[in-house]
Amino acid sequence: MQEGIVLSMHRICKAFPGVRALQNVDFTLRKGEIHALMGENGAGKSTLIKVLTGVYPKDSGQVYISGINREITVKSPQEAQNLGISTVYQEIMLCPNLTVAENMFIGRGNYRFVNWRSMEEKATEILTKLNIPVRATQQLVACSLAVQQMVAIARSVDMDCKVLILDEPTSSLDESEVAKLFSLMRELKSRGVGIIFITHFLEQAYEISDRITVLRNGELVGEFEVEKLPRIELVTKMMGKALDDISELQNRKASNINTDTAPVFEASGLSSAGGARTFDFKIHKGEVNGFTGLLGSGRSESVRAIFGADKITGGSVKVEGKNVRITKPKDAMKHGIGYLPEDRKQDGIVEDLSVRENILLALQVMKGFFRPFSKAEAEAFADEYIRLLGIKTASADTPIKSLSGGNQQKAILARWLLTNPKYLILDEPTRGIDVGTKVEIQKLVLKLAEEGVSVTFISSEIEEMLRTCSRLIVMRDRKIVGELTGDDMTQLKIMHTIAGEAAQNG
Repeated sequence: MQEGIVLSMHRICKAFPGVRALQNVDFTLRKGEIHALMGENGAGKSTLIKVLTGVYPKDSGQVYISGINREITVKSPQEAQNLGISTVYQEIMLCPNLTVAENMFIGRGNYRFVNWRSMEEKATEILTKLNIPVRATQQLVACSLAVQQMVAIARSVDMDCKVLILDEPTSSLDESEVAKLFSLMRELKSRGVGIIFITHFLEQAYEISDRITVLRNGELVGEFEVEKLPRIELVTKMMGKALDDISELQNRKASNINTDTAPVFEASGLSSAGGARTFDFKIHKGEVNGFTGLLGSGRSESVRAIFGADKITGGSVKVEGKNVRITKPKDAMKHGIGYLPEDRKQDGIVEDLSVRENILLALQVMKGFFRPFSKAEAEAFADEYIRLLGIKTASADTPIKSLSGGNQQKAILARWLLTNPKYLILDEPTRGIDVGTKVEIQKLVLKLAEEGVSVTFISSEIEEMLRTCSRLIVMRDRKIVGELTGDDMTQLKIMHTIAGEAAQNG
């Protein structure tokens, strides 16, 4: 390999039944470089990484790494780790029943006896250095998603790695945590570590990366220096077409809100055992509103209370002006409420079921499992929504775990659209998916609103909220601290409201 190159992959090919995942893809990583790997969902990013780390065997192609004067074939993640390739995947691959320290050191030695005290001291030292607010002895399951992600990163960073792969590491982090991670990435870069950064956040890619490699439909579009690649050109390369849809979204927003009738849903003094403090809330027919605030502000807890996903501890609820009792998700579903959860892997998809079975799940629950759909009905329902949402799958019988994250998200969305909801709650529906699919989902939300469906939309990306919502409910410390509409809906005003300050020039 040429001097200064730490990793080189040539003409990598990988296929699955009915799907060509990678076709003659090249990728080069230099020493002390942060290299973004970008593309739409299904472009082949995660497959390329899994080939590199031995999760999948490649069908053809060559892989070289610095320090080894021959082609390598990585047969397992452990072997990749031994070669100096460390990975943090988008979906956290840790053991929730173990402590933070155990997760940080599991699989990193072949010891008959474990010095628990030494391990915990070492873990505490790493956590302190990285400013991660968690005890080494705490069980991982008790940690938030953001902290779990940081622990996974700390585990990889502590290894003596030549190549650090970060697959959507910032998807669960707030701005301050992203800043800490970027600071750490820059430090590792200065030490000569090559970093592969997989992300869908354009701003972050341009802030931290030196180069960007773009994949589309399993093929290499090209490698580009960040400074020489305009953002709109990057989006065009990722999508294969010019993107003018975003500018259309703002003009379509909030054109069909019906405030003459009773709200579709109204809650008074609602609270839950899941952490939702007492709050009032309402949404009208055809309205798209949203909860915004920093990570941990109570956004997800509030919508889980609305859906009855957590035990309700107080408050009253009205649906279309009538008092109703919602204590569990099935109650909400019977009243026309659908809910796409924040964590699609944990609370959304059923991994071992097919795409068709996942799409039909909510409607089958409402109908009753003792009254199954006929084969023809099931196929017709699934095929309609696979076509409608453009779900990329070899067939409706494909296990949903085989799909990319964005296509899994579309399948969960299809599940709720099939129930013909009056009110749809979407908690982080675009997290970890590509810019093209994000725009598709935003357009779909506005289309549903035009058809009279009420939607609550939650996103960590403020710009996305501003494009999609006509009313924003601002939260801090699990309390509603403000409500913004019209000209008040600006990024500056949101930030000042979260901070509890009056906006200047807002």
